Amino acid sequence: MVLRINLLSTALFAAVLCLQGCSVNPVTGKNELSFMSPQQEIAVGEKNYQPSRQSQGGDYYLDAKLQTYVAGVGKKLAAVSDKPDLPYEFVVLNNSVPNAWALPGGKIAINRGLLVHLEDESQLAAVLAHEIVHAAARHGASQMTRGTLGSIGIAAIGIGTAGRDGAQLYGMASQIGAAAWMAKYGRDDELESDYYGMNYMAKAGYEPQGAVELQQTFVKLSEGPQADFLSGLFASHPPSIKRVQANIAKAQTLPRGLRYKARYQAAISQLNKDAGAYEAEKLAIAALKKKDGKAALNELDKAIAIQPREASFWELRGHAWKLTDNSSNAEKAFTTAIDKNPKHFSPYLARGILRHERGQKDLGLADIKRSYALLPTPAASYYLGQSAMASRQYQQAAGYFKQASAAGGELGALSQKQLIAVRLELEPQSFLSARLSLTAEGYLLVTTKNNSPVSMAGVQLQLSVSGTGQRLMLPQILRAGRELRISTGIGPITDSAEASKYRVRVVSARALK
Repeated sequence: MVLRINLLSTALFAAVLCLQGCSVNPVTGKNELSFMSPQQEIAVGEKNYQPSRQSQGGDYYLDAKLQTYVAGVGKKLAAVSDKPDLPYEFVVLNNSVPNAWALPGGKIAINRGLLVHLEDESQLAAVLAHEIVHAAARHGASQMTRGTLGSIGIAAIGIGTAGRDGAQLYGMASQIGAAAWMAKYGRDDELESDYYGMNYMAKAGYEPQGAVELQQTFVKLSEGPQADFLSGLFASHPPSIKRVQANIAKAQTLPRGLRYKARYQAAISQLNKDAGAYEAEKLAIAALKKKDGKAALNELDKAIAIQPREASFWELRGHAWKLTDNSSNAEKAFTTAIDKNPKHFSPYLARGILRHERGQKDLGLADIKRSYALLPTPAASYYLGQSAMASRQYQQAAGYFKQASAAGGELGALSQKQLIAVRLELEPQSFLSARLSLTAEGYLLVTTKNNSPVSMAGVQLQLSVSGTGQRLMLPQILRAGRELRISTGIGPITDSAEASKYRVRVVSARALK
């Protein structure tokens, strides 16, 4: 009977949720649970688009015509989509990992590393149309809703979404950032994006067989020696024979279209010319991971000989020189990287940390601040937190160290220690505990314990009873981990009920360095 009631309650609650949070999928026409409005999705996409691009290599800048070309194909497909009114944007990222992704609201990116695996424009259209469906069908919002339901429970969602605007969920999504939207999509979302993406291809005049070949290529690559290299793509868009078969069946229902192979190959000609440079870069990165600076420099020399305008080669060169203890050459290399591409956060951060380590703290912090403005990384947050601490701007320091602590590892541990130091400055009394007891003669005692890693001075206590109170000051420094007991002079107290009326708390203290 209990089980039946619970099942009925769950069903009723789910029905109420659907009334409050269900929306129509613009692509399929089906009702789906979503606690984010279209306007909130657009805002999330706009907020996260730039940081996501920065964190994944920045925009590819060596061939502006390629950016224009890819955006043109994307806009052509978006115009025939089920949501042509979304503020679509398309960008090529300077990243060797074959991947593409879409943020809510139509913010779409494709890595140059994926472009070199495609044969013609119809295959590019297949990739972009797939991502357009993710945006148009609101897969990001649905995914976030499912994730929230799974992580905090259906009842909590019912409380958190009493209003239809879904403000709490939207706030959470903004804080999580783009990573949440780029996680592995469900099987149904992927099949849906393939299916309707091929419709968009056909409407735009492209050969739907390009989508079949795309999936066939991905399946083959996922099973081959490059599987690890392609993990970025396969994590968010897992290939499968089922997807290939579904695309073959769908293609048979669509009219034939154009492929534009020559036009596509002309568009990626610069990438093809630079292929050897990026292969050398990959070997240099492997050498840097092994702490072999000389081998990395050797490979980077090859990369720069092919493409001297690529900023990432110069930045890696700076890291290689740093490994060989040549900080002067390292700084020159980082500076060259900044000159080549002043719009990317990474070389500013690298040069800033190097200068900071060399004692040029003002110059270093200027670089780190510029880096942070482009992308607020944990490393930049840590150094800015240290600067705020030195200036006694403790609230600001706390914010920076909280960001840095999310990094985990050594940096996260250092940041956690710094957060303790900030808390000691802002509220040292929170590390102190106080309790009352009676002597054998019935006099009231206060025992104060220092639970912090540093000594405390100027410790003040508030002793109260029946709404009135008095301040007590510890007469000496309270060392880390020690206790100090003082008499209040109150007593003798013979009745335990009377003693229980007294309360004591720590109101202030000063942490000693």
